[in-house]
Amino acid sequence: MAGHDHHEHDHHHHHTTNQRALFWAFLLIATFMIVEVVGGLWTNSLALLSDAGHMLSDAAALGLSFLAVRFGARQATPDRTFGYRRFEILAAFVNGLTLLVISIYIIIEAYKRLFAPPEIMSEGMLVIAVVGLIVNILAAWILMRGEQDNLNVRSALLHVFGDLLGSVGAITAALLILLFGWTLADAIASLFVAVLILISGFRVTRDAVHILMEGAPHEVDVVAMQRDLLTVTGVNEVHDLHVWSITSNEYAVTCHVLIDETTDDQAVLHDVTNRINRFGAFERSTVQIERAPACCKERTIW
Repeated sequence: MAGHDHHEHDHHHHHTTNQRALFWAFLLIATFMIVEVVGGLWTNSLALLSDAGHMLSDAAALGLSFLAVRFGARQATPDRTFGYRRFEILAAFVNGLTLLVISIYIIIEAYKRLFAPPEIMSEGMLVIAVVGLIVNILAAWILMRGEQDNLNVRSALLHVFGDLLGSVGAITAALLILLFGWTLADAIASLFVAVLILISGFRVTRDAVHILMEGAPHEVDVVAMQRDLLTVTGVNEVHDLHVWSITSNEYAVTCHVLIDETTDDQAVLHDVTNRINRFGAFERSTVQIERAPACCKERTIW
């Protein structure tokens, strides 16, 4: 006998909120990216150019994230029984990889400039960096109004935070060059921001890969769950226990439960389902009840 506990939640509000946040953030970043590219070339500032390069990846990432949320809202089909929710994780994976690539490129360019710092127009660099900071704060505020448990939105927000830090670094470097003539500050600011972007990119990529590999949610202790299920009256064995994430905030669980011939299967199903829900907000759970002679009392634990 199989029991299903399917919690149907209305994701429409979350999808609409995420789409709106991603769209406006994309519009802001894409527009200012053009300004920063021109400004970086004009002032000869690597801090601005690296931030512009990051903004280019941001614009692509935000656009991809927007499409991912739209695809994720599509209904399930006979070919894709879970729908398109996993597309959001694919987009987050791509976003994480672009963060890694951009950060490595910035580190290489900054290293070159440490040994041959060029002349930089600090006044123009400062103005553009301040405007960039305002734009990034606004974009971050818009994205923070989205669903923060959503890995796709969170990865896009990390892109913008990287840009925000890039703007802070560019402002600091511009002030040091303007006040003290320290042109090395431009390359050092770029290196600092690149390391922060590298860390963020690694985390997003790692989380996305974990979900794509059907890993259990980090907050769910699967071994503890199995031990707890074995304490249910009438349960002899729990096997084929699988816990995974369909997307960043949608979990699923399946398991086989072996019970005595005389045990009430509906009572066990009810108790097991309640125990499972103690370990997390599972959108889908499937419990397969199996019967065995009362003499067989195997209690398998990982």
